[in-house]
Amino acid sequence: MGKNDFLTPKAIGNRIKAKGLQKLRWYCQLCQKQCRDENGFKCHQMSDSHRRQMEVFGMNPQRVVEGYSEEFEQEFLEHLKRAHPFSRVAAKNVYNEYIQDRNHVHMNSTKWLTLTEFVKYLGREGKCKVDETPKGWFITLIQKDPMEEIQEEKRLKRAAAEKEEEERHLQAIHEQVQRAKRARNDGSDDGGGGSGGEDDAHTLDRSALGDAPVVLAVGLAASG
Repeated sequence: MGKNDFLTPKAIGNRIKAKGLQKLRWYCQLCQKQCRDENGFKCHQMSDSHRRQMEVFGMNPQRVVEGYSEEFEQEFLEHLKRAHPFSRVAAKNVYNEYIQDRNHVHMNSTKWLTLTEFVKYLGREGKCKVDETPKGWFITLIQKDPMEEIQEEKRLKRAAAEKEEEERHLQAIHEQVQRAKRARNDGSDDGGGGSGGEDDAHTLDRSALGDAPVVLAVGLAASG
């Protein structure tokens, strides 16, 4: 009698694995690796490759989570645009369709803990029309003109560049303040500042600093 391994436990397990989703708690988003059981997941966590990924994650965890959030949002909206461009559909149905892709970004690696939080975010950002019903949350994609999307993307990039420039400017001012303090302390240690000198606080011009006024304390030594 020929050997029929179609119904063996190993064959069944392989078919389940190849079919698609397994337990989310045994999936590592950093390594994009799905483990089949708890023991396999523990072994993966102790592997050198996973530890290297965790070291990279520890350098800037906020940026990593933000990156996964952006990717999840983009892919979710792309699926909604393809599958339900004009329909009002249950959010959980769209999510279940989206996660059929085994390589999708898992929600537990994003800044949204639940699908409800994500749906509310889409509503606040004006990307979807959302409404809550006894049957759950429903969403409708808000169609935008391509030119408006281009303008919105340019606006976001400009705002990010302005924020980065402001942070660099504030950092330069902070360094200037620290240098002034060090110079004042060095002068006091050398005895050149005089005991009767008083510090005058000068506020830098607000227009020169944008929306962030900074008070720079400059030590002025009183002459004889």
